[in-house]
Amino acid sequence: MPDLSVEAIGQLSPGELVTLVEQLDPTDPALDEVDIDAIARLIDPAKLQGDEFVRLIAGMQRLSGASVDVTRMGPQTFARLIARAGKDQLEQVLVRADLRDLILDEIFRRMQTHLRQDKARSVDAVVHWRFSGGRGEDGYDRYETTIADGSCTINRAMTRDARVTITMPPQDFLRLITSNASAPVLFMTGKLKIRGDLAFAAGLLGLFDLPKP
Repeated sequence: MPDLSVEAIGQLSPGELVTLVEQLDPTDPALDEVDIDAIARLIDPAKLQGDEFVRLIAGMQRLSGASVDVTRMGPQTFARLIARAGKDQLEQVLVRADLRDLILDEIFRRMQTHLRQDKARSVDAVVHWRFSGGRGEDGYDRYETTIADGSCTINRAMTRDARVTITMPPQDFLRLITSNASAPVLFMTGKLKIRGDLAFAAGLLGLFDLPKP
C-alpha cells in the first residue's frame, strides 16, 4: 500500500497522482484511514494534461463503494473539482456513459441535502431534467426532482407531471451549478430550454444552497 498521507500526496506531480488513483485497490482495508477530501483538495484539474482528468474520474468511478469514493468528498471540494475542469475535460468525461452517470448521479444526490428548507417549505413542485447526448428515450438522460414539505427527492423515472421541464447539455449544467455560466445567457443562446412555469424556473437554483468552488 503506498503512502496516502496528505503530506506524501502533496509531493506528487498531477500525473503521478492520477496514476496513484488508478492503482488503488478498492478492497484494501487500509483505504479506511484515507482522508479523500483532503487529498481531493490537492487536485487541480487545470494542471492535468491530455486524458489525465478522464483517467482521474475513471479511477474514482472504480473506487465507488470504497471508503474513498466521491460521496465522501466535501461539497466545496467536489464543486471545485468540477468547476476547475476545462470544457474539453468535461466533454471527454461526459461522453463516457459510466463517468457521466457517476458525475450526474452524485450532483443530484447532493441536491437533496442542499435544499434550503427556509425557502422551500411552501413549495410543492416537480422538475424534470433532460440532458442531451444520453442513453434514454430520444437520446436524453432524465432526472426528476420533487420538492415538497421542505424536502427534495430524486428519481431517474418520471413519476409525476412536471411543473417545469429543463433541457440542456450536461456540460452546461455542470458549468451552471458551479457558477461558471449564467442561466439567462444559456437561455438566450438556446443552450437552456424551459417548458412550463418560467417564473418558477427562474428562481429554482435559489432554492438550493449551492457550494462555492
